[in-house]
Amino acid sequence: MEMDKAVISVGELMALSARTAPKAAGLDYIEIELIKGDEVKKLAEAMRAYGVESGRKNFDRDARGVDASAAVLLLGLRRCAGIGLNCGACGYQTCAEMAASQREFSEFAGPNCAWKMQDLGIALGSAVKTASIHNVDNRIMYRIGVLARKLGMVNADTVIGVPLSAMGKNPYFDR
Repeated sequence: MEMDKAVISVGELMALSARTAPKAAGLDYIEIELIKGDEVKKLAEAMRAYGVESGRKNFDRDARGVDASAAVLLLGLRRCAGIGLNCGACGYQTCAEMAASQREFSEFAGPNCAWKMQDLGIALGSAVKTASIHNVDNRIMYRIGVLARKLGMVNADTVIGVPLSAMGKNPYFDR
């Protein structure tokens, strides 16, 4: 059996786990993409270039991990006007006030509803649990999300990436 095909199959199961994870108020604002092949290489190259251009640390290091990946799962949160609780957890008094202040920042857009951000975290946890069950090496990486978003690989305001591999040694933790 070719390992990359198995890793991609597990990536698809991870996407399923993320999609079916619980969401606040039953509202799903999670975007999910599984990239593979040339898209993975394009992402790694863009990460290296961004690290040099921006002077930001460790984009090159994480790009090496992406290079070693058969696939990368991208999970993102698209713009959400809040869930109507007016709870203040986002730092604003009302959901409308939070929504009115949304704008682009250097790497992501925000602010975001705190409950929807928790949904993103729960979806990530569900996805990596599935990878773990199937013994696929992975690591949650913020830097992947920065470039996946800039490249338009996923339509979301905040993006996190999970590189996936099956090797004799996990390429993501010996950093």
